[in-house]
Amino acid sequence: MIPWLPAGGDFPPPEHALDEPNGLLAAGGDLTPDTLVRAYQLGIFPWYDASQPILWWSPNPRCVFRPGDFHISRRLRRHLRGTALTFHGDRDFAAVLDHCAAPRGDDGGTWITAEMRAAYLRLHGLGYAHCLTVDEDGELAGGIYGVQLGGVFFGESMFSTRTDGSKSVLAMLWALAPRLGIQLLDAQVENPHLMRLGACLMPRADFQRELDRLIPDPSPRPWPKGPFRWRDDI
Repeated sequence: MIPWLPAGGDFPPPEHALDEPNGLLAAGGDLTPDTLVRAYQLGIFPWYDASQPILWWSPNPRCVFRPGDFHISRRLRRHLRGTALTFHGDRDFAAVLDHCAAPRGDDGGTWITAEMRAAYLRLHGLGYAHCLTVDEDGELAGGIYGVQLGGVFFGESMFSTRTDGSKSVLAMLWALAPRLGIQLLDAQVENPHLMRLGACLMPRADFQRELDRLIPDPSPRPWPKGPFRWRDDI
């Protein structure tokens, strides 16, 4: 059994999360900015569908990227160098949410409910949630959105409308990481795609220590708007 959270209630310690399903910690609560910021600072995130209550997760181990981990293949580097790509920070956050929520070929469903969409739009308006997009030949090709607290970017979802759109955005996000103050990218749960790109698995206890170290102050951080173009020495 997992605890039921009242609105504004305190989260249980992340180490109390279930082993199966991996990381399920609590249900209930709310999606106010205060609750979401407290959750992310503890390494907890919401993930549920429209038929469920709000569910809160802290999986073990955690899938993360560290500086220098992101693997740019020769093919991707050729794409970044040889294609007319333009990147923008925090441009049309609502559209990025909608692209990420669009049905995909695997199951046709989405966890970005209307309630979740409104919650992250509020976080974006307060300066906590950000997005990075890429245009290819003047048309939107991919994007990512997430939450930044201190030196940690908590990636929530990404999309591609063209080949290598999301890979290009991830590559540029890491290229901009020093400028953005990002020292750790949380990808939440592993999948083969992320692992091929250089993600690693970090035990929950180590992840919690990294959050304590990298988030001395959870105040919102502004992002530069761009536009940005790819350079190997960016």
